[in-house]
Amino acid sequence: MATPASLRSGAAKPNLAPEPPLTEAATPPRRNYFHTTVRVSARVFKKSLSSSRRNELKEAISVLALPFPVGAAGSRGAWPSPLPAMACARPLISVYSEKGESSGKNVTLPAVFKAPIRPDIVNFVHTNLRKNNRQPYAVSELAGHQTSAESWGTGRAVARIPRVRGGGTHRSGQGAFGNMCRGGRMFAPTKTWRRWHRRVNTTQKRYAICSALAASALPALVMSKGHRIEEVPELPLVVEDKVEGYKKTKEAVLLLKKLKAWNDIKKVYASQRMRAGKGKMRNRRRIQRKGPCIIYNEDNGIIKAFRNIPGITLLNVSKLNILKLAPGGHVGRFCIWTESAFRKLDELYGTWRKAASLKSNYNLPMHKMLNTDLSRILKSPEIQRALRAPRKKIIRRVLKKNPLKNLRIMLKLNPYAKTMRRNTILRQARNHKIRVKKAAALAAKLDEKAAAEKRAGEKKPAVSKKGKKAADVKKQKQPVGKKAAATKKPTEKKPTTEKKATTEEKKPAA
Repeated sequence: MATPASLRSGAAKPNLAPEPPLTEAATPPRRNYFHTTVRVSARVFKKSLSSSRRNELKEAISVLALPFPVGAAGSRGAWPSPLPAMACARPLISVYSEKGESSGKNVTLPAVFKAPIRPDIVNFVHTNLRKNNRQPYAVSELAGHQTSAESWGTGRAVARIPRVRGGGTHRSGQGAFGNMCRGGRMFAPTKTWRRWHRRVNTTQKRYAICSALAASALPALVMSKGHRIEEVPELPLVVEDKVEGYKKTKEAVLLLKKLKAWNDIKKVYASQRMRAGKGKMRNRRRIQRKGPCIIYNEDNGIIKAFRNIPGITLLNVSKLNILKLAPGGHVGRFCIWTESAFRKLDELYGTWRKAASLKSNYNLPMHKMLNTDLSRILKSPEIQRALRAPRKKIIRRVLKKNPLKNLRIMLKLNPYAKTMRRNTILRQARNHKIRVKKAAALAAKLDEKAAAEKRAGEKKPAVSKKGKKAADVKKQKQPVGKKAAATKKPTEKKPTTEKKATTEEKKPAA
């Protein structure tokens, strides 16, 4: 991509020291200025500063980012410039002829191209303004209720939904009216008195337009939007007013080819396709990409010349539309300006030195940060003097661990725990060996005893063994009283059986 003429100048970076205010006689030097919006929060310093140090810091920042003083104090339209000394640049934009060459004339870059770029505001305004083209839609008020139906009530083992009256047809007895019924109405039927349109503040709309115009001057944002501007000589691209008198499309095509902007039109031709979805049935069959936006001051035939080229959008500089400057709510539209329209921007939107003359009491939006060189500000002696010295010894909270579960922590607390643990393990191993030996000896002894009994059983028969056991029992001497008690026990049980018999005999009598 060719470098714009405003960016080709190799000017050195100016100092932070404030310069005297500009006057009408003094012309500022031509510098390389490429402004970027940076939002800086004061929370960076508030946490570590006391109130006194915070006041010192504010004074230091005010010295570093000192705006230019205003000449007429107290004048309503005069505003201080938000651009500090290092950012005070007024690049000159070249005006190109219809042959695609520089005509030798230069135009000062309007202040609106240095406005803060706020994609959030652009998207918000675009979304709300886009809703103002909607047409009301709703379902019929009678839909789903054009039948005679009544609930059967409870007790019939059917749902309580209203059911169609009558008989002789499948429709009778079917559910009606409910959104869960076939032929019933929808839930919450749409109404035509919905709030279709949205009101947007005028200042917000102007802020969005300023942001869209500022973004159209940055090649990176324009290329990210998808425009083919690799061979375009400069951004913003300004052409002579002679273009406003074109009345033939072939003249417009030749101009775009000379300005190397025809590649963007080729992209539009290549993107023409059929819409995917239901829009094909709703008069939105074909879609295509967006091409350049031609912004003019007076229509002397330029609309007829450019309107038949696909993707081209024509706008009057006095009637800029955010829906055209930021399609889809995305900044970065490729704009081609006529010279008179480009010069009129300062009158329409004003500068930071004076209010807009064509709009009542309107001033350009201010930047959140006056000086965007944040690293230089933070490293400056004024800021460093107000800050405290960094803490090199940082005490960090250590995670507490349980020494009863974590051996490493236990060894830190009690180094002898390692010896105790080792002795415990050795003692447990020694005791385990002893238990194993004892169990083995006991098992061997039991095996020997079982083998001896087996050998003894094979020598003597089982009957003699039983007889021996009986003789042993008879040899035992027992007391006489016990023997008598043993003989009397069965005799004592007889009366209990007799009593049971008498009770059984009495039961049938009862």
